[in-house]
Amino acid sequence: MILNENQRKTILGNIRKRVLKSHFNVAGIDYHAWLKSFDERTDELLTGDVEAFEAGVQAVLKGLGSSHTGFYHERPSRLLPQHTINATLGEFTQGDQRRWFFLDVFEDGPAYRAGIKPGDVLHQVDGVDYAPPNMPPLKPGASHKFSVAAPDGTAARLIVIEMPTRKGNKDLPPILPPKSISSSMIEPGVGLLRITWFPGAMGLGFAKELDSAIVGLKAKGCDRLIVDLRGNIGGGLGFARLASYLCPDKVAIGYSLTPKRQRKGYKPEEFERVVYPDSKLGFAVTLGRFAFRDKSIFLMTQGLGPQPFHGRVVFLVNEWTNSAAEMAAGFASENKLATIVGTKTPGNVLGAVNAKVGGGYWLRLPVFGWYTPRGVSIEGQGITPDLLVEVNPETLKAGIDFQLHTAAELTGVFSGAMSGAG
Repeated sequence: MILNENQRKTILGNIRKRVLKSHFNVAGIDYHAWLKSFDERTDELLTGDVEAFEAGVQAVLKGLGSSHTGFYHERPSRLLPQHTINATLGEFTQGDQRRWFFLDVFEDGPAYRAGIKPGDVLHQVDGVDYAPPNMPPLKPGASHKFSVAAPDGTAARLIVIEMPTRKGNKDLPPILPPKSISSSMIEPGVGLLRITWFPGAMGLGFAKELDSAIVGLKAKGCDRLIVDLRGNIGGGLGFARLASYLCPDKVAIGYSLTPKRQRKGYKPEEFERVVYPDSKLGFAVTLGRFAFRDKSIFLMTQGLGPQPFHGRVVFLVNEWTNSAAEMAAGFASENKLATIVGTKTPGNVLGAVNAKVGGGYWLRLPVFGWYTPRGVSIEGQGITPDLLVEVNPETLKAGIDFQLHTAAELTGVFSGAMSGAG
């Protein structure tokens, strides 16, 4: 692909306008200083190859200090493993060398179907060595050869994974979304919900899937619940349906804050409280109410009534639990509705939109902030588990998931406490 100077000028000009108009300034950056840095790099960005142009724009955007900020072509040349093969990578030390190992391998994804297992150690992709912090760049629509082995270096094998082709749009970057939800009973009375993302901006389809999963678990006697959000890539408002299942009444999940309200000053207690709608009509009415008004609001749970697992819920999170999943975990943690187990989340919780900026490129930009009901920003801070439980490739490869095992043990504690209280 070739980008001429005029195309580059158009792209850069559109990026400047979008940032100054809509960017949510969570880091408190000085836009004058940012623009100066932008202008100083303009001559460099107008020349050179396309790869250098993309890297240069990404570097400038990094100066905004916010998550959910990106620049990508609708047919990208490189994406993260969770967005292409539906698997995440963890770090560990093998001898005196840092290595990647496969951490979350999502059901029915390309890595899963190719035979990749949690605990497999990554050595090469297409004959090139990759070790932390260098992440292998994967291209949608391509075929990549993964060289993996057991944690002790044995059982080396070559696995070919075909990358499906995806095209970005205003609702979703060009990622391959994983299967969103699965459920099972792992012990008598103990249900497991694995949620890898919250599809759809409104999340109505996800809400129906979640309802079906919850109904099925309760029919099997579920009175304790493990919600596995490890590796969750985020998504839309469907996380509010999950939050609604954690408590019987209508309570605040958190509040959004627009750049306009942020700049002019605000009092969260004055924000309107909006219950997460459960239908397209409900969303249409809500959107109509805020069509010409500031959209800084408190998002409320739906008041679904008592559930048999209330007071006996465990959330599993890790370093790849992102965005909407962190919002759900933050709500559960602040309100003591679940015990959080795993490793600290990254703190990527801004609300973003994707906008065309020319030449087939899209700009992803955060346009509102998210705060817990107590006014705490998870952005850049993440969720710290109540119980920190690490995993390693040796035990994962042996089929032992210490984080899930800990969660299951906690449900037994809850059960014993409840029966003792009776």
